[in-house]
Amino acid sequence: MSVHLAIRDATTERKGGMATVVFAGSVGTIIEWYDFLIYGTAAALVFNTLFFPNIDPLAGTLASLATYSVGFVARPIGGAIFGHFGDRIGRKIMLMITMVIMALGTFAVGCLPTYQQIGIWAPVLLVILRFIQGIGLGGEWGGASLMVIEHAPAGRRGLFGSLVQIGFPLGLVTSSGVFALVTMMPEADFKSWGWRIPFLLSILLLGVGWFVRARVPETPIFEEIKRRGAISRNPFVEAVLKNPRSFLVAVGLKISEVSWVYILTIFIVVYATSQLNLPRTLLLKAIFVAAMVEAITIPLFGWLSDHIGRRIFYFLGTLFTACFAFPLFWLLSTKDPQIIILTVVVALSFGHGTMFCSRPIFPNCSARACATAAHRLAFSSPQPWEEGFRLSSRLRWPATWVAPPGCR
Repeated sequence: MSVHLAIRDATTERKGGMATVVFAGSVGTIIEWYDFLIYGTAAALVFNTLFFPNIDPLAGTLASLATYSVGFVARPIGGAIFGHFGDRIGRKIMLMITMVIMALGTFAVGCLPTYQQIGIWAPVLLVILRFIQGIGLGGEWGGASLMVIEHAPAGRRGLFGSLVQIGFPLGLVTSSGVFALVTMMPEADFKSWGWRIPFLLSILLLGVGWFVRARVPETPIFEEIKRRGAISRNPFVEAVLKNPRSFLVAVGLKISEVSWVYILTIFIVVYATSQLNLPRTLLLKAIFVAAMVEAITIPLFGWLSDHIGRRIFYFLGTLFTACFAFPLFWLLSTKDPQIIILTVVVALSFGHGTMFCSRPIFPNCSARACATAAHRLAFSSPQPWEEGFRLSSRLRWPATWVAPPGCR
């Protein structure tokens, strides 16, 4: 461990310190979450009429959200692929590749003809591009987090690791903010070409992300493993077989978190606009404000987890979401804009934020393979628009109670 610490200190000092590493990890993660989340917003608001116009509106919405779920099916595949090669070739190069895959897939969605232009090929191509997006993001989170954690000093990994996690709320801020702007356009212009703008912007963000991440060195721990010739031949299989309990716990923990956050960011948009007849701008504003607040609460909770422990934060997060599931919808039903915004703010920070800042660390050469695959396998589970309250109220307790000592 002392060798690893010395390597890490020398590397981060030479390259500008932990600030450079954290900034690169966060910026890339913001961009990739932006790419992934704008699809969900578009699926909830406009894809039903553009790509599934020949079925009734409700069925069209379900069909567009089904294409959204394709990304979740692809994510464990991406996690396994990039986790494997990240442990064999290096974290940095895999992160560069995942960023390119996500950005190009997103840009292509913005160029995609609609059903009226090419018929059935429009939804087919939409599903294919969504699958490509899922592959890219499947390899992103584990690699970005691990790169920062492997540079971070022991005792501060909760704080530095949580700084990568703000990529989600800031990506959510960016995606919801851009969509809030384009939805101000006349309805005809928005459905004709305005919805494409958020997708086309991803190509510009790719240039920014590439410039930032290209300046970050490979993690010192991986360089030391490579120098000693201790690289695993099959990291994914080794990680799962050597740590089966940790792997399954990671899947359970991730399901607890994911079911809640997608209720808040996707399901309630569909529910509130279609069932409560609330304006979509109100829901986008609520998500925007909530994400801004969570960008502050996640590093705060991460810092506290270094002093209190990770387990307690995950437990508090799961307890909160189990208790707040039904009140969430009661408060939305008030149709009061201030109550709705405050409700989403509280639900996102105290439910998702407490769990998102507290992630288990797999302390071996196969860390990337195990972390990415476990978390992405959880992402492939049925999502909130399919299961609603069932996931939000049932899939929380077991994962919390069996959290291993390494997560505390």
